[in-house]
Amino acid sequence: MDESAEREDGTVFTDHEVRAALVTKGFENTELEWMRCSFEDVQSVLTELRTGKRVGRSRHQSFPMRQEQADAVNATHSYFLSRWAEDMHAVPRFLWNAKMRFGKTFATYQLARKLGAKRVLVVTFKPAVEDAWQTDLEAHLDFDGWQYLSKSSRTDPTEIDRSKPVVYFGSFQDLLGRDWAGNIKPKNEWLHIINWDLVVFDEYHFGAWRETAKELFEGEEGSVSKKEAKLEYAAGLGEVNEDLNVLSSEEKEFLPITTRAYLYLSGTPFKALATGEFIEEQIFNWTYTDEQRAKERFAHENPTEWNPYAALPQLRLLTYQMPDELLAVASDGEFDEFDLNEFFSAKAVGPLSQFTHKDEVQKWLDIIRGQYAPRTVESLKTGTRPPFPYSDVRLLPYLQHSFWFLPDVAACHAMANLLSERQNTFWHDYKVVVAAGAAAGVGLDALPPVRKAIGSGFDTKTITLSCGKLTTGVTVPQWSSILMLRNLKSPETYFQAAFRVQSPWTIKNPNGDNPAEEEILKPVCFVFDFALTRALRQLAEYGIGLAPHEPNPENAVKDLVSFLPVLAYDGSNMTQVDAGGILDIAMAGTSATLLARKWESAMLVNVDNETLRRVLENPEAIAAVERIEGWRSLGDNIIETIINKSEKVKELKRKAKTGDLSEGDKRELTTEEKEYKSKRKQIQEKLIKFATRIPAFMYLTDFRENTLQDVITKLEPELFLAVTGLTVRDFHLLVQLKVFNTEQMNQAVFAFRRYEDASLRYTGIESHEGLTHYGLYDTVVGKESTGDDEDDPNTDDPGPMIRDLE
Repeated sequence: MDESAEREDGTVFTDHEVRAALVTKGFENTELEWMRCSFEDVQSVLTELRTGKRVGRSRHQSFPMRQEQADAVNATHSYFLSRWAEDMHAVPRFLWNAKMRFGKTFATYQLARKLGAKRVLVVTFKPAVEDAWQTDLEAHLDFDGWQYLSKSSRTDPTEIDRSKPVVYFGSFQDLLGRDWAGNIKPKNEWLHIINWDLVVFDEYHFGAWRETAKELFEGEEGSVSKKEAKLEYAAGLGEVNEDLNVLSSEEKEFLPITTRAYLYLSGTPFKALATGEFIEEQIFNWTYTDEQRAKERFAHENPTEWNPYAALPQLRLLTYQMPDELLAVASDGEFDEFDLNEFFSAKAVGPLSQFTHKDEVQKWLDIIRGQYAPRTVESLKTGTRPPFPYSDVRLLPYLQHSFWFLPDVAACHAMANLLSERQNTFWHDYKVVVAAGAAAGVGLDALPPVRKAIGSGFDTKTITLSCGKLTTGVTVPQWSSILMLRNLKSPETYFQAAFRVQSPWTIKNPNGDNPAEEEILKPVCFVFDFALTRALRQLAEYGIGLAPHEPNPENAVKDLVSFLPVLAYDGSNMTQVDAGGILDIAMAGTSATLLARKWESAMLVNVDNETLRRVLENPEAIAAVERIEGWRSLGDNIIETIINKSEKVKELKRKAKTGDLSEGDKRELTTEEKEYKSKRKQIQEKLIKFATRIPAFMYLTDFRENTLQDVITKLEPELFLAVTGLTVRDFHLLVQLKVFNTEQMNQAVFAFRRYEDASLRYTGIESHEGLTHYGLYDTVVGKESTGDDEDDPNTDDPGPMIRDLE
């Protein structure tokens, strides 16, 4: 341990005082300078001597908040105060969109402390995170005197010291759990009586998060897949509410407690951001881009100081277009894209498992180590050698320990079998760990074999094969690269897996003479992807999702790739791709059909009760929606019916909670709920059907630099009426009432413009010569360079991006 011996008042203390303080605490001074105690005991004494405050044995931490944590606390605190100043009875809500390693538990407690909160309730979908919540409260000096309670603690919550602050940690499913009669569990009644100062929802937006967990584990064997998913979000959650859309309603509807404020924590709240559930002043963002920008800024401003962000590696994406002969065996789908799941499909599990396309997978293994003969000939002709993962000396250090993400258990076993075959002598140097299937165990049980194979990480080489296990909640510092060898639908799932390799790997006190010194072994980490178009589409969607309020999607992607560089191999050259190029490839690799589906998305329209009430209270709006094609077939007063029935369902559910529901009421509840959900769905479908007319209008009009809104309202209103059936005035009114989501419309229009231009440019046609701007729905964005400048030194040479590793 190497710690300062300076007190807060500037005086210093000696080693004699440290030993004396330890003796006072009851630790044995065996002889001379030797004490029988733990590392944490010494830290506690140092904290006491430095601050002059008496602390418990475990309270040895006294570090301050990092700048971004302080910013989050201050922004939230200011927003809460402003809302209470407007309305003393308001219950404000705030969202922290915070990437892993932000330190959300510590920052949350600092917010509670700043608010003067005495009663804090932490509700989570992932009970496994309890350890972090408990440790942060009990280890830091700032929270001395605070009490921690949970289901696992043995303290009776009704007998705690009420004069001291208390934090209660509980799982969503346990707190919402009821007995057979629908009553609150007796052990939880006290929770509903207390007036809480702050309620925290950890891992918010479980609906989207659950789909991510489901996708991650879908390659596992049936029973194991269910166990993994169950472990991820704990037992009993499925029974809490079959339709977790209830979470989009007011908190009091699904969690009957009283509180002064709500704080929401999430790493991927894309749905909440995109749908406008939280307005800009209710959100604090700390994304991967923010983290890497802070690292760069700190190094620039404080070149001689220890950088607190330095150990967080930069992520780099290398994506490859596979040879035609390999693409042919596994191209499928609407866009005839390379299908990784098909390419790596396998039969059987265990020693007999074999790839369906074994010859082609063998060629792929040869390609990634630079030994595929046709590619070698091409390299000799062009005089360039693309940086394939296991062939480039600059990449090899980051492939000493890698994670291969495959489609299913059979593929994992087939890969292990193929790597061990006699001809693959190169791969025999690597210890291959199969972390897939029932034999590998569930959850963290799959981790020990990986840790054992890696050891210290210096004198071993490993490949971990998985189809879902170890992609959440684990840290393996030595993993420095991930090979994406399966299809993933959502960018959240893709990057949740990718960020597994972004864990810091450092050595404290590398030379044994300075405990304050830290050597960073992993300044960068890599994602290797072999479905080029799909990979860049995921990246584009992730960048746009991180910045939903950015009107120009190219700027959103540009911000991400400035800290997540991308190299793309198109079969002949490896080039660094900028934001414009990523969007071009992503859009040109798709189709008009898929882009038209953006106008079939439920996120384009809002049909919640608040929006429907605004329509109902406006006679002009009612008249407008009745002019939408097919609306009258829904029947008279459908909006009023939906609102009334949903209110009735809420009332019946309230009665159910008190146990006052008769059998007749139960039948009525089921019938009413089915009916109002069905009618709400019908309204949604009619509005979406109207939205699908807009792409047709976009193709018919030839204006490009004007916003679509201006084209509709000023330039071609008659055409809009002819195509959509609504007047300009009607459409404007529905947009004002938030029936249509304009931010989603901007993205959909941009995708169309980009696809149209990219598709024509590849055929040598300039769609609109001299065009400098794109008009989206209600904004105009600059049409920026896509990086085709022949003088750009990075265009044909990927070296600068990789070379700086040397």
